[in-house]
Amino acid sequence: MHALEISHLRKGYGGKMAVNDVSFTIKAGEFFGFLGPNGAGKTTTINCITGVGHFTEGTIKVFGIDVNADYRAARRKVGVSPQEFNVDIFSKTAQIIDFMGGYYGMHKQLRQERVRALLKQFNLEEHANKQFMLLSGGLKRRVMLARAMVHDPELLILDEPTAGVDVELRHELWRHLQELNAKGKTILLTSHYLEEVEMLCKKIAIINKGKIAAIGDKEEFIKDGKKLEHAYLSITKGESF
Repeated sequence: MHALEISHLRKGYGGKMAVNDVSFTIKAGEFFGFLGPNGAGKTTTINCITGVGHFTEGTIKVFGIDVNADYRAARRKVGVSPQEFNVDIFSKTAQIIDFMGGYYGMHKQLRQERVRALLKQFNLEEHANKQFMLLSGGLKRRVMLARAMVHDPELLILDEPTAGVDVELRHELWRHLQELNAKGKTILLTSHYLEEVEMLCKKIAIINKGKIAAIGDKEEFIKDGKKLEHAYLSITKGESF
């Protein structure tokens, strides 16, 4: 069974197609890179997977569950760490993670156990009672990742998870993600740091102007000693990313 199966997805805004006949699959346990210039359709695709964006053409299945036919069951399979910090900045770290557990209907005792485990896993224990607004950029990214993991989703979607953090913290987050994937977690990653995708991902898809422009194993993009950046710029015809 595929972790994610998208077939002939179409989604438009105001008469313009943001995503036009997009199809791809992600195997369970895969670390999948999803690249494209700004406005190419990445966020629209993610919003359709998570139910934020409605679509009328095509199908999306998460571990075999159709996201339109059974939204709640499909959504429980997915954890999302968005690019934007969409949290109450006055809330404390532990509260933010706990609240998301409540959103998924987790009982209080289980939520508390998961919060403690995630605070430890992401080295956030000493920051548990600090307001989100007082955390550094790197700590905020760790909180977003912990929040996405609270209900132990089978598919983790990460939208620019290391944006705005320094090199040291970026490598620390890479280590966390590699450990999660090694334990079997399926991860879909979008990032403008192409070295990050080249380091972490096994399979890569590039979307451009609402269509999948290329998809394949990482080795296909970096053959002949080239960097992923070279293939990316060639495929997107040098558009800014």
